[in-house]
Amino acid sequence: MAKVVIDQDECIGCESCVEICPEVFAFDESEGLAYVIKEEGGPEEEIQEAIDSCPVECIYRKE
Repeated sequence: MAKVVIDQDECIGCESCVEICPEVFAFDESEGLAYVIKEEGGPEEEIQEAIDSCPVECIYRKE
């Protein structure tokens, strides 16, 4: 199963993924970056929407 990953070096902290899918993504206020809280994923449609909406395309799935 593919894990959901955020490339934190690329993340700009827009929080769109957190707004779309809070089950899988969260925001680190101190770092100003989003991160994955549930690597195994969650609602596929919401995860895909988060991937598609990321302005810097730093969210992806990794085998």
